[in-house]
Amino acid sequence: QVQLVESGGGLVQAGGSLRLSCAASGSTLSLNTMNWYRQAPGNEREWVAAITRAGSTNYADSVKGRFTISRDNAKNTVYLQMNSLKSEDTAVYYCRTYGTRPSGTRYDYWGQGTQVTISS
Repeated sequence: QVQLVESGGGLVQAGGSLRLSCAASGSTLSLNTMNWYRQAPGNEREWVAAITRAGSTNYADSVKGRFTISRDNAKNTVYLQMNSLKSEDTAVYYCRTYGTRPSGTRYDYWGQGTQVTISS
């Protein structure tokens, strides 16, 4: 089992910055890609960014150039640095990891989410 706990959300003015963290605990040894998703009220959950264990990153077009995903494998923590925030970034942000372990066991874990609210 793996537990993912997000933190760092809050209320910030448009144009400001926030840094989210997602700490993983439990059977984390073979976790690979870590993802951030978000869900705004009335919208479907959408993928935001991903980072592989080796550090390769990918971003949704809506956040490219403003958000940076990073990870500290020693701390089992992934971060999302969010700059130049806009009102449309308001959402609950979730951490997720999924894949297949070397044993062949598939896994899919989500955190509980952290609220990010951007005021205009």
